[in-house]
Formats: sequence, structure tokens, C-alpha cells
Amino acid sequence: MCGRYSLHTDPATLTDRFGVGFDEFQPRYNCAPGQELPVVTDGGVERMEWGFTPSWADESFDLINARAETVAEKRSFADAYESRRCLVPATGFYEWADRGEGKRPYRVAFEDDRPFAMAGIHERWRPATRQAGLGEFGADGETDDEPRETFAVLTTAPNDLIADLHDRMAVIIPPERESDWLAGDDDETLFEPYDDAEMHAYPVSTAVNSPANDEPSLLDRVETA
Repeated sequence: MCGRYSLHTDPATLTDRFGVGFDEFQPRYNCAPGQELPVVTDGGVERMEWGFTPSWADESFDLINARAETVAEKRSFADAYESRRCLVPATGFYEWADRGEGKRPYRVAFEDDRPFAMAGIHERWRPATRQAGLGEFGADGETDDEPRETFAVLTTAPNDLIADLHDRMAVIIPPERESDWLAGDDDETLFEPYDDAEMHAYPVSTAVNSPANDEPSLLDRVETA
């Protein structure tokens, strides 16, 4: 799965890389589910909550990943896969591997730390109308919660590098195929594990375990026993 990632490149580099403005972006070192994060759609950069909920759901699903092999068939994802795709910019992602003394977090990234795009789908979900509390009553005694823009990251089988850490990895879209993904291309080669020739994985501090920690030191390699 993909449950945490980093996006710490400066805004100018991201703007140049993806061709859309990241003017208000602040570097992030520990992007986590439930947070509002920047994604790229065919309309530009938008901030969405990581935790996908289909529009028809009565309650929040908060699905952070969708399996590439079944995304077109699953009721929760099929409509978004067909018409609401996005790119999730990242500079790396974290995986946890059991090394015999508990799970150790590892950071996976390109060796030059360049930004890349993970395949995503997005959906607007409006919570069901709820009864207002005391002091909140409107004319009809009810109030509507604001709609939430939500997204999920697609996953696929791991490449050789990541297979040592986890049995799934994020779908990384090659730069030259990003426009194809956004346009709705159904070519299944987009879901093939990304070549790991220029990637590396290294152990990082367990401080990344807490979403409350979001600082540059989370990217540092740590020594393991």
C-alpha cells in the first residue's frame, strides 16, 4: 500500500515539472491520510483530502488506496477511474518492513530526489444532511456539511526494490505518460511496476510513524542494527 509520502521540492521546481502553478505550496515531509494535499487535475492544482469516498456513500469511506488491477470494476472507484483522474505529486513514499524487531520505516525515492507523479482518482463527497445541534437550527431545523474533495492513490505489484519491503507499491506514471493518464487512457502498461534502476530505499526515523511530525529530518537515513 501507499500510506505516507513526502513532497518537499520547492514550488518553482514543481511548477516547472508539472506545468501548473504551485505558488501557495508549503514543503511536506510526512503527507498522511486525512490531510488536504495538492493534486494535479486537468484543471490545474487542487487541494484534496487523502481518503477517497464515493459520491453515493452515506458515510465517509476514507479509502487511501485503490488496487490498479480492480479499480475499473469496483463500485467505489469505477466512475472516478473513468472520468476523474489526477496526479499525486511526490518526492518519495514510506514503507514499513518487519526486520525482526518491529516494523522499520523506509523511504523510497529517486536517487536525485526528483519529483514524480503517483496515479490518483478523485471524487467530491457531500456528507448526508444532519440534524443541527442546539443553536445551529436553520429554517428547516437541519444543516448541510460542506462537500469534501477526496482522492486515493493507485497501487500495483512491487518492483524488485520495493518487494523486499512490501507486496504493493504506488503506481508511478512516467512523465511522458502523465497526460495520457489524465485523459483516461486504459492502457494497462501504465500500471506496470516502475523501473527501480534509478530508485533507492533506506531506513528513516520512526518519528515518521506519527503524522504530527513533519520536518526535514524525516528524510535522513538512520543507522540500523
